[in-house]
Amino acid sequence: MRTSLFIHLCATTVYNSTLCTNIKSMSETSMSSRRSSQLPQRRCCILDLPGGSAAAAVMAMRRTLHFVFKVGDRAKTATFYRDVLGMKILRHEEFEEGCKASCNGPYDGKWSKTMVGFGPEDDHFVAELTYNYGVGEYTLGNDFQGLTLQSSQAVRNAKRLGWPLTEVEEAVYRTEAPGGYPFYLLDRELPLVTDPVQKVCLGVSDLPTTTHYWTDLLGMKVLEKDEEKKTVLMGYEDKQCKLELQDVGGSIDHGTAFGRIAFSCPRDQLPDLEALMKKENQKILTPLVSLDTPGKATVEVVILADPNAHEICFVGDEAFRELSKVDPNGNALLDKAMAEDKSEEWFAKHNRQKAIA
Repeated sequence: MRTSLFIHLCATTVYNSTLCTNIKSMSETSMSSRRSSQLPQRRCCILDLPGGSAAAAVMAMRRTLHFVFKVGDRAKTATFYRDVLGMKILRHEEFEEGCKASCNGPYDGKWSKTMVGFGPEDDHFVAELTYNYGVGEYTLGNDFQGLTLQSSQAVRNAKRLGWPLTEVEEAVYRTEAPGGYPFYLLDRELPLVTDPVQKVCLGVSDLPTTTHYWTDLLGMKVLEKDEEKKTVLMGYEDKQCKLELQDVGGSIDHGTAFGRIAFSCPRDQLPDLEALMKKENQKILTPLVSLDTPGKATVEVVILADPNAHEICFVGDEAFRELSKVDPNGNALLDKAMAEDKSEEWFAKHNRQKAIA
């Protein structure tokens, strides 16, 4: 069965223009009459491939990458991710000044970034831990509703270490990372094919409007709706970590601990994505900009905000794959940075405390 898919470059979802042009040329003759009769006044690329496989291919070009957590206690946070969850330090980077795209939040001073996960960033959803040397605590809101991962070993680790656990459903445990971030642990063995990190849940105040934004503008597909729980589960690809939207029944409070969810796409989609958001009068927090990491690849990003002010980063995939390569020295670099961190001593010496943001 052949399915005709009409992808409008000027409308809702941004796709790779080169791919569209190539596929269009494959079926130019057979589709000419339908193009003229059905879409007379729109720039478009018409895909006519079995089962809509072209649309799936386009969505597969985008990857769910990581969620950014601000951490005040770096040592305790490292214990949670390494010893409780069983994740690995994938890379650790130190910065002397704030990020141009506010990756570390609205702070100008020295900070660090630690990527931690169950495997390489190429095929795993990971956590980005940002530590600002002058900030000791952040205020939580109701924006981040939780991260769900599957690992019976993590459950065993938490019980062994005395890390607080609450069984909220059969074989589902709620725990908290330092700073109060909620995590849900499924008491099942690590999956062999899919990512152990199953979903990230964000609170929203208007579920239909937010669903429209993520699907019609950012191209995600809805995988599941739960009317009773008021949730929508969506994603770019079935084996990737999913995004869940949870209607909280009121306004969204981001506190100062607000994070950021990151995705990658082909670099040549970034200008079009920015242009689409301008056309649709959607918020752009940081227009297309290059970000440098000392000694590593430079990446380009666009930072957006959805209708609930959740921060969304899209980064060019090609350069990000270079930047995100696993550093075998990552664990040692983190330990070294923590050992050399004298910020607590400095504040104590001057009879001061780290800021509570």
